[in-house]
Amino acid sequence: MKFTAFERNLQGTGASRRLRIAGKVPGIVFGAGEPKMIELDHNALFHALKKEAFHSTILEMELAGTVSQVLLRDYQLHPYKQQVLHIDFQRVDNTTKITKKIPLHFIGEAESPAVKTDKCTVNHVITELLITCLAKELPEFIEVDLSGLTLGHSLHINDLKLPAGVKAIVHGKPNPAVATAVPPVAEEIVVAAAAPAADDKKKGKKK
Repeated sequence: MKFTAFERNLQGTGASRRLRIAGKVPGIVFGAGEPKMIELDHNALFHALKKEAFHSTILEMELAGTVSQVLLRDYQLHPYKQQVLHIDFQRVDNTTKITKKIPLHFIGEAESPAVKTDKCTVNHVITELLITCLAKELPEFIEVDLSGLTLGHSLHINDLKLPAGVKAIVHGKPNPAVATAVPPVAEEIVVAAAAPAADDKKKGKKK
């Protein structure tokens, strides 16, 4: 994906506030040289942030007539307005080693024996994976095939087919679960207690 940024000369809280009022977003690009203050069009950036690829792929940033490869590193949103307050990018090249969370795309769930035969619900334990790789090998997403998932079993990180040069980073458990088949819950039928008989029918009518 490609986007356009502009050089930002003024800094400080007041300057950033005026930028936001003018429909711009202050930001910074760092790495592989001196940090550069930038500004971007808010509406274009806001819509770009809705796209998964903007978060997980190498981007082409055009700045002052020069195109460089960057990676989205951080951004700040207003607590209740639909407004981007600040954004950070990192310059990368083919030799840059990066660590980043990548989304998982689950396929084959409906065809798995767990769902098709045993009517299980598949619980996606994690939906993104922290990986490390060279920038040129960064995948947009990692596909998780659930077609072989069976009742009582889980799919773990070691079961994933990671692209060449990509390594998963885990903390804690060495091989955590990615998805697990949850058996259907049996419904309990509650029988209501019989209503008590009317007073005049307990022992017959009083004479």
